[in-house]
Amino acid sequence: MADSERRTRHAGWDLGAGDPATVIAEARKALFVMVGFLAILWVVQIANVADHYQLTVSYGIKPREIGSLPDILTAPFLHFSWAHIEGNSGPLFIFGFLAAYRGVTKFFGVTAVVILTSGLAAWLTESAQSVGAGASGVVFGYFGYIMVRGFFDRHAIDMLIGAVMALCFAYQFSVLLPHQGIGWQAHIGGIAGGVLAGWVFRDRRPGPAGRAPALPGTPGALGRKGTAPPADGSRAELHRQLDDLGL
Repeated sequence: MADSERRTRHAGWDLGAGDPATVIAEARKALFVMVGFLAILWVVQIANVADHYQLTVSYGIKPREIGSLPDILTAPFLHFSWAHIEGNSGPLFIFGFLAAYRGVTKFFGVTAVVILTSGLAAWLTESAQSVGAGASGVVFGYFGYIMVRGFFDRHAIDMLIGAVMALCFAYQFSVLLPHQGIGWQAHIGGIAGGVLAGWVFRDRRPGPAGRAPALPGTPGALGRKGTAPPADGSRAELHRQLDDLGL
Protein backbone atom coordinates (compact mmCIF):
# COMPACT_ATOMS: atom_id res chain seq x y z
CA MET A 1 0.00 0.00 0.00
CA ALA A 2 1.38 3.43 -0.90
CA ASP A 3 2.36 5.82 1.91
CA SER A 4 -0.25 8.36 0.79
CA GLU A 5 -3.01 5.71 0.92
CA ARG A 6 -1.86 4.59 4.36
CA ARG A 7 -1.93 8.17 5.67
CA THR A 8 -5.44 8.68 4.26
CA ARG A 9 -6.77 5.50 5.84
CA HIS A 10 -5.48 6.41 9.30
CA ALA A 11 -6.08 10.16 9.08
CA GLY A 12 -9.20 9.85 11.26
CA TRP A 13 -7.25 8.54 14.29
CA ASP A 14 -4.98 10.57 16.56
CA LEU A 15 -3.61 10.45 20.08
CA GLY A 16 -6.30 12.85 21.25
CA ALA A 17 -3.87 14.87 23.37
CA GLY A 18 -5.13 18.20 22.01
CA ASP A 19 -3.69 21.61 22.72
CA PRO A 20 -2.22 21.48 26.26
CA ALA A 21 -3.52 24.92 27.27
CA THR A 22 -7.04 24.08 26.08
CA VAL A 23 -7.02 20.69 27.81
CA ILE A 24 -5.86 22.26 31.10
CA ALA A 25 -8.51 24.98 30.87
CA GLU A 26 -11.28 22.42 30.24
CA ALA A 27 -9.95 20.18 33.02
CA ARG A 28 -10.10 23.12 35.43
CA LYS A 29 -13.71 23.76 34.41
CA ALA A 30 -14.50 20.06 34.81
CA LEU A 31 -13.03 20.12 38.34
CA PHE A 32 -15.18 23.10 39.34
CA VAL A 33 -18.30 21.55 37.79
CA MET A 34 -17.88 18.28 39.66
CA VAL A 35 -17.13 20.01 42.97
CA GLY A 36 -20.31 22.03 42.44
CA PHE A 37 -22.26 18.90 41.51
CA LEU A 38 -21.18 17.11 44.69
CA ALA A 39 -21.87 20.21 46.79
CA ILE A 40 -25.46 20.27 45.51
CA LEU A 41 -25.90 16.56 46.32
CA TRP A 42 -24.65 17.02 49.88
CA VAL A 43 -26.70 20.15 50.54
CA VAL A 44 -29.80 18.30 49.33
CA GLN A 45 -28.84 15.33 51.51
CA ILE A 46 -28.61 17.54 54.60
CA ALA A 47 -32.06 18.98 53.86
CA ASN A 48 -33.35 15.46 53.18
CA VAL A 49 -32.09 14.14 56.50
CA ALA A 50 -33.61 17.11 58.32
CA ASP A 51 -36.95 16.20 56.70
CA HIS A 52 -36.56 12.50 57.59
CA TYR A 53 -35.99 11.58 53.89
CA GLN A 54 -39.40 12.84 52.84
CA LEU A 55 -37.76 14.44 49.78
CA THR A 56 -36.70 11.00 48.59
CA VAL A 57 -40.16 9.57 49.18
CA SER A 58 -41.87 12.48 47.46
CA TYR A 59 -39.51 13.03 44.52
CA GLY A 60 -38.00 9.60 43.96
CA ILE A 61 -39.07 7.47 40.98
CA LYS A 62 -42.27 5.50 41.46
CA PRO A 63 -42.34 2.88 38.71
CA ARG A 64 -45.06 3.16 36.08
CA GLU A 65 -46.87 6.02 37.82
CA ILE A 66 -47.47 8.70 35.21
CA GLY A 67 -47.34 11.45 37.80
CA SER A 68 -43.84 10.31 38.79
CA LEU A 69 -42.29 10.74 35.33
CA PRO A 70 -40.89 14.21 36.18
CA ASP A 71 -39.17 12.61 39.18
CA ILE A 72 -36.71 11.09 36.70
CA LEU A 73 -35.01 14.50 36.79
CA THR A 74 -34.92 14.83 40.59
CA ALA A 75 -34.16 11.26 41.70
CA PRO A 76 -30.38 11.41 40.93
CA PHE A 77 -30.01 14.20 43.50
CA LEU A 78 -31.69 12.23 46.30
CA HIS A 79 -30.41 9.37 48.45
CA PHE A 80 -31.68 7.04 51.15
CA SER A 81 -28.85 7.28 53.70
CA TRP A 82 -25.43 8.71 54.42
CA ALA A 83 -23.85 5.43 53.32
CA HIS A 84 -25.77 5.67 50.03
CA ILE A 85 -24.48 9.14 49.15
CA GLU A 86 -20.97 8.36 50.38
CA GLY A 87 -20.81 5.28 48.16
CA ASN A 88 -21.86 7.30 45.10
CA SER A 89 -19.79 10.43 45.68
CA GLY A 90 -16.32 9.02 44.93
CA PRO A 91 -17.15 7.25 41.65
CA LEU A 92 -19.35 10.17 40.59
CA PHE A 93 -16.48 12.62 41.01
CA ILE A 94 -13.92 10.42 39.23
CA PHE A 95 -16.09 9.36 36.30
CA GLY A 96 -17.72 12.79 36.03
CA PHE A 97 -14.37 14.55 35.84
CA LEU A 98 -13.08 12.15 33.19
CA ALA A 99 -16.30 12.58 31.22
CA ALA A 100 -16.08 16.39 31.46
CA TYR A 101 -12.41 17.18 30.89
CA ARG A 102 -12.80 17.06 27.08
CA GLY A 103 -15.46 19.75 27.17
CA VAL A 104 -17.92 20.88 29.81
CA THR A 105 -20.63 21.84 27.30
CA LYS A 106 -20.62 18.34 25.83
CA PHE A 107 -20.59 16.93 29.36
CA PHE A 108 -23.90 18.63 30.16
CA GLY A 109 -25.42 16.93 27.12
CA VAL A 110 -24.03 13.57 28.23
CA THR A 111 -25.46 14.15 31.72
CA ALA A 112 -28.93 14.88 30.31
CA VAL A 113 -28.87 11.67 28.25
CA VAL A 114 -27.80 9.39 31.11
CA ILE A 115 -30.28 10.93 33.56
CA LEU A 116 -33.10 10.25 31.10
CA THR A 117 -32.06 6.71 30.16
CA SER A 118 -31.31 5.56 33.71
CA GLY A 119 -34.48 7.15 35.04
CA LEU A 120 -36.68 5.70 32.31
CA ALA A 121 -35.16 2.25 32.84
CA ALA A 122 -36.03 2.50 36.55
CA TRP A 123 -39.53 3.87 35.88
CA LEU A 124 -40.33 1.15 33.35
CA THR A 125 -38.85 -1.93 34.98
CA GLU A 126 -38.38 -1.57 38.74
CA SER A 127 -40.79 -3.20 41.17
CA ALA A 128 -44.15 -1.59 41.78
CA GLN A 129 -44.62 0.14 45.14
CA SER A 130 -40.88 0.86 45.29
CA VAL A 131 -39.10 4.22 45.18
CA GLY A 132 -35.94 4.71 43.15
CA ALA A 133 -33.36 7.40 43.89
CA GLY A 134 -29.62 7.98 43.86
CA ALA A 135 -26.86 9.07 41.53
CA SER A 136 -25.62 5.56 40.75
CA GLY A 137 -27.43 5.46 37.39
CA VAL A 138 -25.59 8.64 36.41
CA VAL A 139 -22.31 7.14 37.66
CA PHE A 140 -22.78 4.17 35.35
CA GLY A 141 -23.73 6.52 32.54
CA TYR A 142 -20.43 8.37 32.85
CA PHE A 143 -18.66 5.02 33.13
CA GLY A 144 -20.20 3.80 29.87
CA TYR A 145 -19.41 7.09 28.15
CA ILE A 146 -15.75 6.99 29.19
CA MET A 147 -15.36 3.40 27.96
CA VAL A 148 -16.64 4.14 24.43
CA ARG A 149 -15.70 7.81 23.88
CA GLY A 150 -12.21 7.02 22.63
CA PHE A 151 -13.57 4.59 20.06
CA PHE A 152 -16.23 6.96 18.71
CA ASP A 153 -13.90 10.00 18.76
CA ARG A 154 -10.95 7.96 17.42
CA HIS A 155 -8.71 9.22 20.23
CA ALA A 156 -6.08 6.72 21.37
CA ILE A 157 -5.56 8.35 24.79
CA ASP A 158 -9.27 8.23 25.58
CA MET A 159 -9.41 4.58 24.52
CA LEU A 160 -6.59 3.88 26.99
CA ILE A 161 -8.40 5.77 29.75
CA GLY A 162 -11.57 3.80 29.05
CA ALA A 163 -9.71 0.50 29.20
CA VAL A 164 -7.97 1.42 32.47
CA MET A 165 -11.25 2.51 34.07
CA ALA A 166 -12.96 -0.69 32.95
CA LEU A 167 -10.18 -2.77 34.53
CA CYS A 168 -9.91 -0.75 37.74
CA PHE A 169 -13.66 -0.71 38.35
CA ALA A 170 -14.54 -4.12 36.92
CA TYR A 171 -16.18 -5.01 40.24
CA GLN A 172 -18.83 -2.39 39.45
CA PHE A 173 -20.21 -4.67 36.76
CA SER A 174 -21.49 -7.00 39.49
CA VAL A 175 -24.26 -4.51 40.35
CA LEU A 176 -25.54 -4.67 36.78
CA LEU A 177 -27.04 -8.02 37.75
CA PRO A 178 -30.28 -8.33 39.74
CA HIS A 179 -29.74 -7.62 43.45
CA GLN A 180 -32.34 -7.24 46.14
CA GLY A 181 -32.56 -3.61 47.24
CA ILE A 182 -30.32 -2.28 44.45
CA GLY A 183 -31.70 -0.38 41.48
CA TRP A 184 -29.75 -2.42 38.95
CA GLN A 185 -32.24 -1.48 36.21
CA ALA A 186 -31.17 2.16 36.54
CA HIS A 187 -27.53 1.05 36.33
CA ILE A 188 -28.14 -0.76 33.05
CA GLY A 189 -30.11 2.20 31.72
CA GLY A 190 -27.30 4.52 32.72
CA ILE A 191 -24.55 2.54 31.04
CA ALA A 192 -26.68 2.20 27.89
CA GLY A 193 -27.21 5.96 27.96
CA GLY A 194 -23.48 6.51 28.30
CA VAL A 195 -22.81 4.43 25.19
CA LEU A 196 -25.57 6.29 23.34
CA ALA A 197 -24.13 9.65 24.44
CA GLY A 198 -20.69 8.58 23.21
CA TRP A 199 -22.14 8.13 19.74
CA VAL A 200 -24.42 11.19 19.78
CA PHE A 201 -21.71 13.56 21.01
CA ARG A 202 -18.81 12.04 19.08
CA ASP A 203 -16.33 14.32 17.33
CA ARG A 204 -17.41 14.85 13.74
CA ARG A 205 -14.30 15.56 11.73
CA PRO A 206 -14.29 16.62 8.09
CA GLY A 207 -13.47 13.83 5.69
CA PRO A 208 -10.30 13.79 3.60
CA ALA A 209 -10.14 16.50 0.99
CA GLY A 210 -11.54 15.49 -2.37
CA ARG A 211 -9.41 15.07 -5.45
CA ALA A 212 -8.51 18.36 -7.08
CA PRO A 213 -10.37 18.97 -10.33
CA ALA A 214 -8.39 18.10 -13.43
CA LEU A 215 -7.09 20.99 -15.50
CA PRO A 216 -8.27 21.41 -19.09
CA GLY A 217 -6.32 19.27 -21.45
CA THR A 218 -5.64 16.54 -18.89
CA PRO A 219 -7.30 13.11 -18.91
CA GLY A 220 -10.72 13.14 -17.24
CA ALA A 221 -11.21 16.89 -17.48
CA LEU A 222 -14.49 18.24 -18.81
CA GLY A 223 -14.78 21.35 -20.90
CA ARG A 224 -17.60 23.82 -20.60
CA LYS A 225 -21.08 22.45 -21.22
CA GLY A 226 -19.76 18.95 -20.54
CA THR A 227 -17.52 18.84 -23.60
CA ALA A 228 -14.50 16.64 -23.00
CA PRO A 229 -11.15 17.39 -24.63
CA PRO A 230 -10.10 14.94 -27.31
CA ALA A 231 -8.66 11.72 -26.02
CA ASP A 232 -5.80 11.84 -28.52
CA GLY A 233 -4.71 15.28 -27.30
CA SER A 234 -4.80 16.74 -30.79
CA ARG A 235 -4.21 20.52 -30.61
CA ALA A 236 -6.08 21.15 -33.87
CA GLU A 237 -9.12 19.22 -32.68
CA LEU A 238 -9.09 21.12 -29.39
CA HIS A 239 -9.09 24.46 -31.24
CA ARG A 240 -11.96 23.29 -33.44
CA GLN A 241 -14.09 22.41 -30.42
CA LEU A 242 -13.34 25.76 -28.81
CA ASP A 243 -14.36 27.57 -32.02
CA ASP A 244 -17.64 25.60 -32.11
CA LEU A 245 -18.35 26.81 -28.59
CA GLY A 246 -17.64 30.41 -29.58
CA LEU A 247 -14.59 30.65 -27.34
